[in-house]
Amino acid sequence: MLGQPFILERLGTDGDSARAAELFRQLDGKVDAFGLGGADLYVIADRKRYVFNNVRKLVSNARVTPVLDGSGLKNTLERDAIAQLDPVLNWRSKRVLMVSAVDRFGMAEALAQHHADVVYGDLIFGLNIDRPIRTIGTLRTVAKLSLPAITKLPQDWFYPTGEKQESSVEGKGTKYYAWADVIAGDTHYAKRYAPKNLLGKTILTQTITPADREWMKDRGVARLITTTPRMGSRNFATNVLEAMFVAMSGQRQALSEAQYLDYIRQVGFKPEINEL
Repeated sequence: MLGQPFILERLGTDGDSARAAELFRQLDGKVDAFGLGGADLYVIADRKRYVFNNVRKLVSNARVTPVLDGSGLKNTLERDAIAQLDPVLNWRSKRVLMVSAVDRFGMAEALAQHHADVVYGDLIFGLNIDRPIRTIGTLRTVAKLSLPAITKLPQDWFYPTGEKQESSVEGKGTKYYAWADVIAGDTHYAKRYAPKNLLGKTILTQTITPADREWMKDRGVARLITTTPRMGSRNFATNVLEAMFVAMSGQRQALSEAQYLDYIRQVGFKPEINEL
């Protein structure tokens, strides 16, 4: 990337946090950056950062090498992608279900700014409360009130890890999937609660494998849009890309929004539209 070779290695622990913590200890100082997948170290909501206590403890063994969870890049890259997609999709005419918005606040705000008709599903899917959030103002209020408490709880209460990523919970929120033209957000989260019939739907996400594409075709998804282009056989998660940018910069911490946007422009990242 930009003339710099990278070695990307994926080391999974199947949801075992103790093994993950040990890997951070073993590899600290031996790699240029960690990309933390399957968990958010923090979420950015309305410009405020909320740190998950148990995830901070998980990565505490990384004392030298920076740990990037993709949050900083999501807040810039995905906001930018929504603007780039407007001439194609005309957001004003679309009904969008964001399965979880507090972990992608940049995308959530950008959809509101482009006047999409949005249901933010954080209460429905995250807290099992059948109350759709319909405005960005309400989402900000819910985030402000709930995130200080939620971030003190284990994150896997809200996000599927390990074998949960291969299971689904049908029926929960099915009517909102049926209502929407576009399903937006994290791939695992969207798949976990999706009904079998997604005929004609558009899915807007980021981390995609060949198996995910087949899953979408089997359910009748018409169009897959990823916020970054494919590299080889998959679209890498923002945590991987953010780690690459930080490693390239030589810094030992997350970059600023301006720095991320500069790298995005240099590399030429644009949303990729796949007609299925």
